[in-house]
Amino acid sequence: MIAVVLASGEPERLYTGLSLLVSAAAEGREARALATFGALELLLADDLEERGRAARGERFARTLAELRDTAAQLDNLRIWGCAAAVETGGHDPVRVAARLDGVLSTPRFLREIGDAQLVVV
Repeated sequence: MIAVVLASGEPERLYTGLSLLVSAAAEGREARALATFGALELLLADDLEERGRAARGERFARTLAELRDTAAQLDNLRIWGCAAAVETGGHDPVRVAARLDGVLSTPRFLREIGDAQLVVV
């Protein structure tokens, strides 16, 4: 299993994290992620493509949005919103659960991933 803590609000770093997760899951590996603060904002953003376009142009923006969509469709990939980021960011947990796989605390995430390979981006 690969596990990624998606921390940064920079579109390029979210792209990197999603790319790791989607690539691993597409190869049949279990993949898990905890979206914290800046990354959570981007994953929930309705204007993700606009933000990606501003960061790196049209192709990047389209691929970033496709990575987010693909991640949501893969059965062996789960992404949770960090409970602290949801609470302190004023996010509606119902909206988070509709877009992601729910809300999870960091300690619960660490128990969920066990001894998985852990990456922070």
